[in-house]
Amino acid sequence: MAKKERGLGRGLDALFSIENEGYMEITELNIEMIIARQDQPRKVFDEESLKELASSLTEHGVLQPVLVREKGDRYEIIAGERRWRAAQIAGLGTIPAIIRQLDDLQAGELSLIENLQREDLTAVEEAQAYHQMIERYQYTQEMLAQKIGKSRSHIANTLRILNLPSSILEMIESKQLSAGHARAILSLPGQKEQLAAAREITARGLSVREAEKRVKTKKTVQEIVFEKPAEIVDLEERLQKHLGTKAEITTFNKGGRIQISYYSNEDLERIMEMLIRK
Repeated sequence: MAKKERGLGRGLDALFSIENEGYMEITELNIEMIIARQDQPRKVFDEESLKELASSLTEHGVLQPVLVREKGDRYEIIAGERRWRAAQIAGLGTIPAIIRQLDDLQAGELSLIENLQREDLTAVEEAQAYHQMIERYQYTQEMLAQKIGKSRSHIANTLRILNLPSSILEMIESKQLSAGHARAILSLPGQKEQLAAAREITARGLSVREAEKRVKTKKTVQEIVFEKPAEIVDLEERLQKHLGTKAEITTFNKGGRIQISYYSNEDLERIMEMLIRK
């Protein structure tokens, strides 16, 4: 079922078009009167990039106005937060702005679309924005693809990134891993294998192509990188025989972890008695 277009269906074009009478009334706003959106999809702003933009604003001024809406006694920024941040760094007192009357749904939808049309979102930020568009604004993947000019397969593959463990998402956010790396890691069957792959990729600085080849080998990356020494395997077998249950020893650079399985409350009590017996 097609989604009914709302007033801002044409996104940024509708709001910034010179052809729309009254849409381009520009006001100089005091920078201190503007606040950021709390659910802005972009979480990371590159400091060096902001400084470069600030230098340009100092020399040439702000050529494109930001888009804001009234929020109490302040103005909430809808589009152009990077320019606003750079203007603060540049020490500008005011910034050109277009003030629009938007409800929460319109403001949220437009903010997401504006950010998705940029090229510098991390893969995680992009995936989270797609998820919000689908969950909050009832977009289908096909409708979203048409709205932002991406293929449906790109939308689907990007959304899959959110299925990765949080520690891997943090690696993507910090740009230790790329979206291509993430897609390669997703082909592994479980979180343990995925985490092992992520660690190897970052430690060895593997390219996306190298990572793809690595995960296609007969062994998982977990087995390749962390194949257990014979003495650890022997200790595991002795521990399992002694406790009468599955036990696993994982070693790290410093220290490690022992994981003991139990299958009922009675089994847990039995194991605890054996462990704390003097």
